[in-house]
Amino acid sequence: MAERKSNMHFGIDPRTEEIVLGKFRLKLPQSRWLRRTIGVLLVCGGLLGFLPVLGFWMVPLGLLVLSHDSHFVRRQRRRLAVWWAGRRKADR
Repeated sequence: MAERKSNMHFGIDPRTEEIVLGKFRLKLPQSRWLRRTIGVLLVCGGLLGFLPVLGFWMVPLGLLVLSHDSHFVRRQRRRLAVWWAGRRKADR
């Protein structure tokens, strides 16, 4: 069977349940509480982004992980993606 190439550059691939960041893919844990714990820790660590090693890059990654289980965060992420796509389209 031919493998279909995904056009997704950022988000969670629903078929493989992997976080997709460009060409980088990271498998999410199967456990819901572990995914939520990782997401909360990433957001909290990102809020301390002024410290060495920790960075503000952790906040969007943590929100992306949380959006897999949280309806509210997923809705906000989709709203941002639609807004961003409309903005990019208007700039062209």
